[in-house]
Amino acid sequence: MRGYQTFKQSGCVACHNGELLGGGSFQKFGVFEQYTTKNLAEGRFAVTGKPEDKMLFKVPTLRNIELTYPYFHDGQVNSLEEAVQIMGKIQLNKEFTDAETADIVAFLKTLTGDQPKFQYPHLPPSNPNTPLPNPFGK
Repeated sequence: MRGYQTFKQSGCVACHNGELLGGGSFQKFGVFEQYTTKNLAEGRFAVTGKPEDKMLFKVPTLRNIELTYPYFHDGQVNSLEEAVQIMGKIQLNKEFTDAETADIVAFLKTLTGDQPKFQYPHLPPSNPNTPLPNPFGK
């Protein structure tokens, strides 16, 4: 509960909200400090070409976050503790204490559950007479 309270009171819920605790918006990564990365990822700018989209990334869901390391778009962070500290610093301008970090990580681990299961349709095998898909819908 302490971790959940710290998560809310620190402002994490501004981006990590809804049923999935994220996944529904794009936000600047590095609000108060620039995130340093070894790769040249520039966020949505790579898709849109708009300067205002530099370092704009989709906010990830926090459901099952314990199972989805390494963290961030570049995979440079291997621990939840380090990810929480980086996010506090660059997104919230907050230095989490070791106790606050441990509490938030404990909260994040409560979000771990069964991985979604997908049932794929059973399709008949293709053969030379199988029609090709038409991308234009004609």
